[in-house]
Amino acid sequence: MNVPLLDLHQQHQALRQEILAAVERVLDSQQFVLGPEVRNLEEEMAAYLGVKHAIGCASGSDALLLALMALDIKRGDEVITSAFTFFATGSAITRVGARPVFIDIDPRTYNIDTEKIEAAITPRTRAIIPVHIYGQCADMEPIEDIGRKHGLPLIEDAAQAIGAMDRDRRAGSIGAIGCFSFYPSKNLGAAGDAGMVTTSDEALAARLKNLRVHGAATEYHHDEIGINSRLDSLQATVLRVKLKYLADWSEARRQKAARYAELFQQTKLPCEIVPPLVRSDGTHIFHQYVIRVAQHRDSLMTHLRENGVSTRVYYPVPLHLQECFAYLGYREGDLPETERATAETMALPCFPELRDEEQRYIVETIAAFRP
Repeated sequence: MNVPLLDLHQQHQALRQEILAAVERVLDSQQFVLGPEVRNLEEEMAAYLGVKHAIGCASGSDALLLALMALDIKRGDEVITSAFTFFATGSAITRVGARPVFIDIDPRTYNIDTEKIEAAITPRTRAIIPVHIYGQCADMEPIEDIGRKHGLPLIEDAAQAIGAMDRDRRAGSIGAIGCFSFYPSKNLGAAGDAGMVTTSDEALAARLKNLRVHGAATEYHHDEIGINSRLDSLQATVLRVKLKYLADWSEARRQKAARYAELFQQTKLPCEIVPPLVRSDGTHIFHQYVIRVAQHRDSLMTHLRENGVSTRVYYPVPLHLQECFAYLGYREGDLPETERATAETMALPCFPELRDEEQRYIVETIAAFRP
């Protein structure tokens, strides 16, 4: 049996006619950039997330950059974030000239360790970026308390967490600005690059809208220097079709995760496998289903691959040890939980269309592994 890590073909086939009709509508309109499809998506996303404003942009990476620009983060400033995340989180900070300050993670959730944030604050700190990794929110209440105490805005990197909940609030609706990616492999994926920033602050919303079009409030009149990061209508219309199914897809992912936990309990495993921890006061949407294998992880991955099961490591090199960030002065051992996670974690297939027999096969294949 061959089981992919993610199978977008099944999703596309189920929505094929609906997506083609929506794309044809855009082609007939000839309004390809920031047209009515984008405005409608922005309104629908704002309602779904519980925010006043959702502003489409070209990618999740640009969403982070726009958020930092809107908050006037600049050269010489510092921004605290996790080292256990996709590269865009750290690179956006450096692109505005600021210095990323990486701190360690909670080994149970892989999200930023809230108890280590305050010690990293200096007179140069200007913002905190909690990353909602793998589809589970960071514990936002203590981070909000720290932000209020020190006057620091929060930028939520919710690229992997659309629909996830921290207590009774959706990811992307809690901080000053939320940032989303609609890369095709995301739970809500476009047919190419696409992103969004969210806020309930009127002034920030106005500025974000200007910044994504070269800093122009009206055409050819530039109040400041922005960037070209407009969401195109073809991506927006695909996302509008898919948004209607997102809640069902998220529930299906949770069911697959629960099924994995059940199968692991029922099966005699050849090595210790730690399934994901799901916070009791939140809702996990399992963008990735990541297990921890303290010993023999790489050998187990090879065994699974040889038996047709796709797996992946997110992320093999943490940001603080990336060559491009060597100038920051971090050394191996500085963030031990982050480094341990890079050595022990691996993702198993988990997507809405994953069949029960495929999950059984994956767990049976793990059970057949001999270290």
